[in-house]
Amino acid sequence: MKKYEIMFIVKSTNESDNIKASAEFMKNIITENKGKIVEFNELGEKKLAYPIKKEINGYYYVMIVEANNTAISELNRKASINENILRHLTIRLDEE
Repeated sequence: MKKYEIMFIVKSTNESDNIKASAEFMKNIITENKGKIVEFNELGEKKLAYPIKKEINGYYYVMIVEANNTAISELNRKASINENILRHLTIRLDEE
């Protein structure tokens, strides 16, 4: 399995329960596809550099995962479809 860093932004106009549910949704995609979450950080609400889908603030999350290509592909697919996820970025970390 390869190591990845995944950052995603959730709409801040949602209720706090929906924001946490969106974060759990992203975590569940990895674990359902036999991946492992090494680290999960909630960075909180921040102002976006520019409006995205008419949103000016977003809730930021960063997670480090160990997963296979299937899990990452599925995460990217479902994050693109989910209305509550404004943006997401997946970076493969180098093995040292």
